[in-house]
Amino acid sequence: MTQVTERGTLLPTAPRANARRRSPAAAACVLGGAVAAGLGLGFLAVLVIVLWISSPYPDSGPGGALHLAAGLWLLAHGTELVRYDTLSGVPAPVGVTPLLLVALPVLLMRRAARLGSASGDGSMDDEVLPPSVVFSAVTCGYLTVGAMATVYAAGGPMPADPLSAAWHVPLVAVLAAAGGVWDARGRPPVTLPSWAPGWAVRGVRTAIARPRYALALRSGAAGALVLLGGGILLVGASLAWHGPEVQGSFLALTGVWSGRFAVLLLALTLIPNAMVWGAAYGLGPGFALGSGATATPLGFGGTPALPRFPLLAALPPEGSGTPLTWAAVAVPVAAGLGVGWFAVRRAREVSYGETALTAALGSVVCGLAMAGLAAAAAGPMGAAALASFGPVWWQVGAAATGWTLGLAVPLAVAVHAWRTRPARGAASAADEWHDSGVRELRWAALRRAATPMVPVGADPVAVAPRVAPPVAPVTGAGVSAPPVPVAPPVVSVEPVVPVAPVVSVAPVVAVGPVVAVGPGAVPEVPAAVPEGVAPLLPGVSGARVLSRKPSE
Repeated sequence: MTQVTERGTLLPTAPRANARRRSPAAAACVLGGAVAAGLGLGFLAVLVIVLWISSPYPDSGPGGALHLAAGLWLLAHGTELVRYDTLSGVPAPVGVTPLLLVALPVLLMRRAARLGSASGDGSMDDEVLPPSVVFSAVTCGYLTVGAMATVYAAGGPMPADPLSAAWHVPLVAVLAAAGGVWDARGRPPVTLPSWAPGWAVRGVRTAIARPRYALALRSGAAGALVLLGGGILLVGASLAWHGPEVQGSFLALTGVWSGRFAVLLLALTLIPNAMVWGAAYGLGPGFALGSGATATPLGFGGTPALPRFPLLAALPPEGSGTPLTWAAVAVPVAAGLGVGWFAVRRAREVSYGETALTAALGSVVCGLAMAGLAAAAAGPMGAAALASFGPVWWQVGAAATGWTLGLAVPLAVAVHAWRTRPARGAASAADEWHDSGVRELRWAALRRAATPMVPVGADPVAVAPRVAPPVAPVTGAGVSAPPVPVAPPVVSVEPVVPVAPVVSVAPVVAVGPVVAVGPGAVPEVPAAVPEGVAPLLPGVSGARVLSRKPSE
């Protein structure tokens, strides 16, 4: 109940009452974020414990396995791990994040944000939390568990770098929680807060209202997907080409099934990384394999420092490129054509400049997406020679933008010109309908179809109305026949100029009056219409009668 003073003002205890009423829902959101982080940690912990139990020669006890699971969970967020037990004694960072592992915390965090947003429906005093409260509560719970995992992993064989964990874990949590809340609210249009400057608000509204930016996002995403698809095709073809080397590397790593299963799992989690590396190879910049070694379609130079791993056994041979490696440029060509195709609007009022600008913006979106993926798929694998491993993000982004921009803009303009071309023969169709020769042919076809209606050779305009003469009844054998009704007079109708396709009418035979000869006699039907008498025709439904102007 709301409490007021004698002057009608609210007591200061009312906000605290609302806060107490809101605290259970907010606490549930905090708990949901913590549970999401715990589920990810638990999944990796169970997997590592199973591998540790099945290993014939475990390096450490169950505590070491749990510490390693916490480190892998942090690695799934992009955090760099530090390996101290090296041959040189120098700590070696491990920063290549298996991109498939990133899906685990993202999906769990997004699910927690969705559940927190859908917790209340407003009925029976069930309060619905604002999106900002749900976002903050879920993120707070997730980051609390993340901080505890970072502290716990510090006592294991591969602790996490505190500075790297301080911004990688919050970045993944914030993006996943924001996506979950936005999806739970029905994906409303993006708006800026009230404290944002006016020019920024107007810019966002313009971007949402214009279809140019939506098409640019769609075409850029299509180009990035084509690049990733081409990259995995290159990797698969290389694995098939170097099949014996890949098999030998896989079997030489370990001789027990648990170790081979662990290597297989690691290779599967690195498949998205291989897609990005293959796309970077097709774009031209390639990827680094240590300091001074780079694999590109033009050649594989330098001295690579490669660890023994099945995916690395499928690299192209060292030396200059061959026509087989040069064929990898088909991947960015297909991506540029995809960006240009999806950047075209179907509306005819769109100008060529607008189409070209949309394709150019789509190329920029494709370049930014590939630059971000290249940065996420690369990282150090150690110190000294392995300090640089993977594609360089700015080179990949620039190459993707250049390839797609050079191909997408001309293709988009050409496709737009083809779609907006005038239809062949559309302008002369109306003139051909009113042409005198064509009109005479149509009228002749109509007369042939209506031969039973209008006698051939007769003037269809001047047909005088005629009335059949009455016939007296005939009696016979003392029985008189009832009078036969006389057919109504037939009124001639002016000819109608057809304005639609002619529909043939079944021939109608007009007969005269029926005459009774006597009892039991069969009525006689005239065999033909007498000459000079107009046929009796039934009415035609659906015909238009046009009045003809009297001749002056």
